Amino acid sequence: MSDFFDNLETQSHDKRQADLLARLSAQVAHAKDNTAGFGRVFSDVDAPSVSSLEALSELPITRKPDLVAMQKDNPPFGGFAAKNAGSMPRLFMSPGPIMDPSGPGDWWSAARAGYAAGLRAGDIVMNCFSYHFTPAAFLFEGGAREIGCAVIPAGVGNTDMQITAASGYQANAYVGTPDFLKIILEKADEQGTDLSSITKAMVSAGPLFPALRQWYIDRGLTCMQCYGTADLGIVAYESPPMEGMILNENYIVQICGPDGKLVDDGEIGEVVVTTFNKDYPLVRFGTGDLSAVLPGQSPCGRTNTRIKGWLGRADMITKVRGMFVHPSQVEKAVKSCPEIERFSLVITEEMGTDHMTLKVVTNAVASEDFQGRAEKALSDACKIRGKVEIVDELAEDAKAIDDQRVIG
Repeated sequence: MSDFFDNLETQSHDKRQADLLARLSAQVAHAKDNTAGFGRVFSDVDAPSVSSLEALSELPITRKPDLVAMQKDNPPFGGFAAKNAGSMPRLFMSPGPIMDPSGPGDWWSAARAGYAAGLRAGDIVMNCFSYHFTPAAFLFEGGAREIGCAVIPAGVGNTDMQITAASGYQANAYVGTPDFLKIILEKADEQGTDLSSITKAMVSAGPLFPALRQWYIDRGLTCMQCYGTADLGIVAYESPPMEGMILNENYIVQICGPDGKLVDDGEIGEVVVTTFNKDYPLVRFGTGDLSAVLPGQSPCGRTNTRIKGWLGRADMITKVRGMFVHPSQVEKAVKSCPEIERFSLVITEEMGTDHMTLKVVTNAVASEDFQGRAEKALSDACKIRGKVEIVDELAEDAKAIDDQRVIG
């Protein structure tokens, strides 16, 4: 059985780029001619001339954070879908609210990520993403079914039923958020239920911290993560070496600065994606997420470009005591302290002085030197001193950087 989903994953960089660029101008023309949104955005664009990465980089960016307002003005999809809502099989609503279209089968290109995570035909997959309103569950189900897996539509919560279903069907794979599988397995241990059949997992929609990954490894379970959005599908994914995330085929991904221009490899910028989806033809779609190109090729043999994964939100960058603080800096500090399970950097102000406190939930009783190590890591990463505070819990939607200062 091949280690690769298809031959696209091992083609040369030059062939991949040539194939994508050969299709680019037609996709720009399709978006311009068949959607009101891009008809407006690209009104002055000569589509046939957009046949190089340089030409693509000159196009304006349409940003995900602006979709709420765009969709309010032109419901339901802001004018960026090439089909009307009634012709789509499912209609979703993500927080914002943002209305998300869908199509049949592996519409979000999740199969490639699942295959890299070890999913194979005949596997029984516990799908623990929510089937309520948001598309994540259907996104991953579409990928698993494309591979040939059977899927248990478990959804979120109700741990006892999760355990009963996983045990009854002898599920051998899990897809869902990184931490929910741990909750299921620990509850099963308490009940004396054997769930050792689950040996592989693909996770997303939250950070997979090194300590949690190691916890799974110690149980004989391989856990890999992927990055995507409800609009685009799976943009990048891990493979067995777990060295960065490999870009999905059939996407053009650019890492751009605030001015929309490409940054140098290794520099942090916004993830800007062009898809070849005909139903929802997003061109130069700014996700608002930060990442950076990881030089070199994956040891797994896949030849596409790698990125460092999710490094925070572009709109979470803030200035503290005259210094910019990026989510990626906080992430760097957190990664050096394996005890940290969850975190939020809280910025406050008192009498004109900025204060920076990294609130953390730890996975065990922290060692005596934890406070000092964590505060040094925070200072080294951000170049600003801050305090570290251990808390019992953080909200599910806690921000990487939570600026609580009141201006004016």
